Amino acid sequence: MKSIQRISFLFLCLLVLGSSYAQTTDYESKIRALNLKKEKIKEQEKAALKAEIEGVETRLRKGEVTQDEAQKEKEEYARKRALNIENRIAIVDNQIALLERNKGEELILQRSDTAAYTQIRFGWGNGDEEDIEQFFGFSIKNNDRKNKVKYDRRTYSDLVMTFGLNDVIVGGDAGSGSPYEIGSSRFFELGWQWRSRVFEKSNWLRFHYGLSFQFNGLSPEGNRIFVTNGDQTELIDPGFNVRKSKLRMDNLIIPVTFEIGPSRVRERNDRIRYSIHRQFRLGFGGYAGLNIGTRQKLKYDQDGERIKDKLKRDYNTGDFVYGLHLYAGVGGVLVYTRYELSPFFTNAAVDQNLISLGLRFDM
Repeated sequence: MKSIQRISFLFLCLLVLGSSYAQTTDYESKIRALNLKKEKIKEQEKAALKAEIEGVETRLRKGEVTQDEAQKEKEEYARKRALNIENRIAIVDNQIALLERNKGEELILQRSDTAAYTQIRFGWGNGDEEDIEQFFGFSIKNNDRKNKVKYDRRTYSDLVMTFGLNDVIVGGDAGSGSPYEIGSSRFFELGWQWRSRVFEKSNWLRFHYGLSFQFNGLSPEGNRIFVTNGDQTELIDPGFNVRKSKLRMDNLIIPVTFEIGPSRVRERNDRIRYSIHRQFRLGFGGYAGLNIGTRQKLKYDQDGERIKDKLKRDYNTGDFVYGLHLYAGVGGVLVYTRYELSPFFTNAAVDQNLISLGLRFDM
């Protein structure tokens, strides 16, 4: 239990520090690359001039041009290459000045407003960009100008997937021992969410809401299985070797989250967009929902045969679930943790509350 807490805290600290460092040094690395590009430009143009002069010398030796004609051609090639160096380096210098002045923030020119096109890309967390529809990481950008563009789009939607490890806090004491194997106790969640900007002129606070299917598994330590004894659910040794024992509870939940973090403003004549692509995000909120099914899965050997049983019962799990969650990360990849306030088993002598740590992907 303590190891999960330490890992969760470490992940959150690394994400905060890493995102802060990345935001302050990303444009500086671009500037270093542009300075190297200027040297490459000089080398490239000088090499081209050398090849052109050698070509003139070859023609002069063959008698195809006179000495005066050859000299004029060399001077013309030299002027052209000198201007090329000057113009190309000026373009790079302007790019550097733009990055330094705006600390890496840029307004990106789009394709012509009169051109219609469709672009397919792959990546995470781009669903807040203009004219983009995204599903499972594949984004389709449709620039059909027959459709009227909304000037300010405040609400976006994403497919959300989370998965990771489960454990329990027994009796409200995080230091108490857990009867479950962390590596084999896992969760998976898949749902659809909407994300709305809270304030009209600022995107630092967003409100998320949606609908998700949640699957929680618990695997007991040792050779034990779950059995019901009246209104109690107990772990017992069945008297035979169990290769696998896992209890799974499936929920339909409504998650609600407030999210904070920076964003980039992309403004054009006909629209304004607030992008959180590659930006640090911190979300905190809760969820509530219904238990739609509980089952135990057993694998064991009997009389030389491998047996698989799926026992669908309520196992004294609650009809309703509710809890708190927190996530942090950059763009569409985040570290996710949650704590279930509702006990996993109702009427238990000692409450067991789920705590989870994993990854979340906004697709």
